[in-house]
Amino acid sequence: MNKLRTPPPAQSNRRKALSLMIGSAWGTAFAAAPIALLAGAAHAQDTAAPQIEQVLVTGARTNDEAPYMGGGVARRGSVGVLGAADIMDTPFSTMNYTSQMLEDQQARTLADVVINEASIRVQTSTAGFSDDFQIRGFSVGSGDVGLNGLYGLSSGNRMPAEIMAGVEVLKGPGSLVYGMSPGGSVGGSINIVTKRAGDKPLTRITGTYQSKSILGTHVDVGRRFGDAGQWGVRFNGVYRKGDTTLDDSKTEASIAALGLDYRSSNLRWVVDAYAQREDTDGFRGQSSFRPNVTRVPQAPSGHRAMYPGVELTMRDSTIASRLEYDLTPDVMLYAAAGYHYGASEQDFPSARGNDAIDMAGNLRVSNAWYDAATRNKTGEVGARARLEGLGVKHLVSVSASRLEQESGSFFLAAPAGVAVISNIYNPAPLIPMTGARQSPTTTSGSELSSVALTDTVSFFDNRLLLTGGVRRQKVVAKNISPAGASSTSYDASATTPLVGIVVKPLPNVSLYTNMTSGLSRGSTAPDTAANRGEVFPPYKSKQYEAGVKVEQGKLLAGVSVFQIDRPNAVTDPVTTIYSMDGNQRNRGLELSVMGEAARNLRLMASAVFNDAELQRTVGGINDGNKAANVAKRAFNASLEYDLDQVPGLSFNARAIHTSDMPLNATNTLYLPSWTRLDVGARYRTSLMGKPVILRASVQNVADKAYWLASGSFVTAAAARTALVSAQFDF
Repeated sequence: MNKLRTPPPAQSNRRKALSLMIGSAWGTAFAAAPIALLAGAAHAQDTAAPQIEQVLVTGARTNDEAPYMGGGVARRGSVGVLGAADIMDTPFSTMNYTSQMLEDQQARTLADVVINEASIRVQTSTAGFSDDFQIRGFSVGSGDVGLNGLYGLSSGNRMPAEIMAGVEVLKGPGSLVYGMSPGGSVGGSINIVTKRAGDKPLTRITGTYQSKSILGTHVDVGRRFGDAGQWGVRFNGVYRKGDTTLDDSKTEASIAALGLDYRSSNLRWVVDAYAQREDTDGFRGQSSFRPNVTRVPQAPSGHRAMYPGVELTMRDSTIASRLEYDLTPDVMLYAAAGYHYGASEQDFPSARGNDAIDMAGNLRVSNAWYDAATRNKTGEVGARARLEGLGVKHLVSVSASRLEQESGSFFLAAPAGVAVISNIYNPAPLIPMTGARQSPTTTSGSELSSVALTDTVSFFDNRLLLTGGVRRQKVVAKNISPAGASSTSYDASATTPLVGIVVKPLPNVSLYTNMTSGLSRGSTAPDTAANRGEVFPPYKSKQYEAGVKVEQGKLLAGVSVFQIDRPNAVTDPVTTIYSMDGNQRNRGLELSVMGEAARNLRLMASAVFNDAELQRTVGGINDGNKAANVAKRAFNASLEYDLDQVPGLSFNARAIHTSDMPLNATNTLYLPSWTRLDVGARYRTSLMGKPVILRASVQNVADKAYWLASGSFVTAAAARTALVSAQFDF
């Protein structure tokens, strides 16, 4: 029997602190903004930002040029194999958040960052098992997040914001520019850029408070050494502990991250390592609804724990390195590699089929243990070159990548008939588990490899850019029976094309379009499915997109339309068996505007209108129905204002709205719409000549209770949460 070696399962009375510190009105407004900017673009050429050509640097370098949202959003970011590029030069819809945005919004995990945009939604709530996302109507699992351009190195549960220097988001299938993700996500790609030592010494201590009573400390230290500052060291350490907003829930977390780098005129080398551990008594659980439910019951308070007494331990450790060498001023070679190990132990209560939630909120819950472990090894080598002749410029890239993943699990259910009758509004404690807990046994393995070639050609002083490329991808995957033999396997290959065009009729206007398709590793049945862990054959997806980006002064606006087709995955509400069923076609319109709208006033607003349709379903029974969990409309609007009367004082507010959405493929059950309001303030001052920043915010000010959905399972959103921090630089 194959086993992934893990430490003994965590027990609630043995918390190991710091154990891994070493190791429609809105729609009109959104539509009007880009149109108004287009109308005035011809008069804004003198104030347009200068054109910046693509450079050879990848995620190994950070970019400090962030003209939007007072430094919160950068104009340049990595686009995978294409290298770093200006947002106006890419034939995609992208967003580049900086560390300033993360700090000012007091982001705790990646989920607090990406929710700033309407086309991205978080499908799970804080204090749950993991952060799962949805981009353009398709799920993107937490394990499908990149780290410095490589998949397989991020946590399968959630990534802490304290280690991030930036977050780069590309909407739409990214299999050509980033390679195949471990979970086969097609809605978009999220890449985390880790912190590096800056040119100025940094010693920063931040004290944090999170309701109900979570206190924490974050230490951030950066130094450069050598005659020319060639060597850099950046360390981040976090420890927090206390009661969460869930009833009778406690959490304890420790994080350590170390970034080492060397830089010279033609060589750049970085090493990253991070480790984290989180222990929680009473995490936020998920459930489904009974097959006969025709109306979704009102969501319980975010303070209620659906399954009182459950315990969860999560831990991750990663080490990675990247080397870049400039062979000539116009040719760069690079290589990167990394290793990640992640494990979790949890109580795994379930209420399925006729035991799930009824319209009165009743359910019958049985307990279980479900432990998991994942081991990933990944690497990439490549080259990037600039060529120029006859007024035509080329940026040619070639790369080869490989990701090996091994996953295992241990599951033990309570004896038949051992269950508790409960209610989501007045939950009853679970019956504790008994029995012998074992290490996870290997259940699946996969090898994802690819070779890519791209060329970005620019004409007429970067007024016309054509991007073309192909990636040959291969996926080998197998499910492994408990006896250790391979029970099912597949070996498939496909060629992924990319065509992208950017036209700039004016220096501050970019018209773009792209077409891409790709091979994705088949979906894996989620932990909540009866066939949990089953890996399905790979599938192909296609995207078509067209849009316009307009920059006027310190404002950037965009409009895009898209269509993505991919095979559909569903979980049967009765049997909870996860399977593939037909095709899902998502069409959408995205509108966005961000930047300085007036003196001292910054805004970030976006809207998305989705049409997600099921096609070619089994027997045609659901053809033409709306895809589950895709809202027809979603809006985001945030404002930030600097008060002249009190220098350094700023106020902010954010509204997030999601319309109702079908919860099943038959469209017989809908989740209600919801709106969340957040408010906050920030005060920048000094103490004894040293910078000090005080921040305070409240999420879900109105303490609204609403449902979030992932697959056929729902979870209650977090209750009103207060966040306070005091940041001191020494």
